[in-house]
Amino acid sequence: MSGAPATLATAWGWTSVGAVELRDDQPMHHEIGNRTYFVADVEPLDVDGVRTVEVGSALWLLGFLALLPFYGRLQDSGNLWWLWTCLAGFGLGLFGLEYCRRRRRSRAAGRLESSD
Repeated sequence: MSGAPATLATAWGWTSVGAVELRDDQPMHHEIGNRTYFVADVEPLDVDGVRTVEVGSALWLLGFLALLPFYGRLQDSGNLWWLWTCLAGFGLGLFGLEYCRRRRRSRAAGRLESSD
């Protein structure tokens, strides 16, 4: 059933993606109230999230290393959880990094299969 609307849509010159219809003749500006918003004609970025997760994980590790010399002071003030939060953020970032890398590889493999 989902294949029929896509075939019909391509015959009319636009593509259906889920519940959103992307047509070639999109308006270049929108008037809402007394304001006019112009739509830039740019291509979307191909963002896979790997660099973002790498930087975030590195920042969590840097936070852990920066707080490590203050272990005793953090323990005395009851803020030792700051140190473990940084370590947990780094550990979860490693899981997220592996997830994003696998997703990037599978998307690249899907693009190669669709181009054949």
